[in-house]
Amino acid sequence: MRVAFAGTPEFALPALAALRAHHEVVGILTQPDRPSGRGRAITPGAVKQAALSAGLPLSQPQTLKGEAARAQLLAWRPEILVVVAYGLVLPREILLLPRLGCVNIHASLLPRWRGAAPIERALLAGDPDTGVTIMQMDEGLDRGPVLLQRRIAIGPKATGGSLREALAALGADALIETLAGLSAGTLSPRRQPVEGVTYAPKIERAEARIEWSDEARHIDRKIRAFNPWPIAETTFGSEQLRVFEAEVFTEDDGSALFADNVRITAAKSHDPGAIMGVHGGSIIVKCGDGYLGLTRVQRPGRRPVSAADFAHGLSLTGERLG
Repeated sequence: MRVAFAGTPEFALPALAALRAHHEVVGILTQPDRPSGRGRAITPGAVKQAALSAGLPLSQPQTLKGEAARAQLLAWRPEILVVVAYGLVLPREILLLPRLGCVNIHASLLPRWRGAAPIERALLAGDPDTGVTIMQMDEGLDRGPVLLQRRIAIGPKATGGSLREALAALGADALIETLAGLSAGTLSPRRQPVEGVTYAPKIERAEARIEWSDEARHIDRKIRAFNPWPIAETTFGSEQLRVFEAEVFTEDDGSALFADNVRITAAKSHDPGAIMGVHGGSIIVKCGDGYLGLTRVQRPGRRPVSAADFAHGLSLTGERLG
């Protein structure tokens, strides 16, 4: 099958690799190069780098509206356009151009988590599972008919990064199955149900701030969801402290938690954010409900370190975060 591909970040790479292995990729649409990193250097996206390495035809339009973008797709003569984390809206004239239309890999089980950040929102909500949806694109926001869905469990230690990697691989496999079904005429689109619709707005950096009055389990989900970006953060004294990893303790979990020989579960007079001490390689912090053990943190201008390394030489018990 002649396939055009539209994508930009690393999440799209497994799907592109799968397409190249099974179909003829006739052209790549990807976003223009953007400033990236601390130096804000102009950097090509992951899909552009892959396309250049493979010698694939490449186009980076600022918009898909207008005759120029349509002319480029017409020149490639694709039977279908596959869209994976592209980042630009496809106008109606583009959606109607390929014979088999345009299909998209979305990282959720639609209609749950339509929008820009389905992976992080699923983790934040504590969803037990998620998956990928291959949908036929229309002019709405992730409202197109479903062609195929695949489900995976969200593990208790899953992060935004690890879940994104798993879903990218799952989506690539589901995409190849979908194209085979469309080519054979054995796969029919079905409308999304009207029940269960939720939205996944873009993650804002301000959301990464830890509120210690929240439940420990909720804070743990935030830490995992925002790793590797934007990274959950609090303050220690007057400086920022980024939190990469943590573990949850509750008052009734039966664990023998001690900090400086004081049983943590008996220390109920401390306010949320109070550091109860260091136990088993974790910096134990009181939350609105339960306790969170910070296991990997980072101070400004330094590399991430274990909690034990951070605590070395510091008297933390009785100090406060946030």
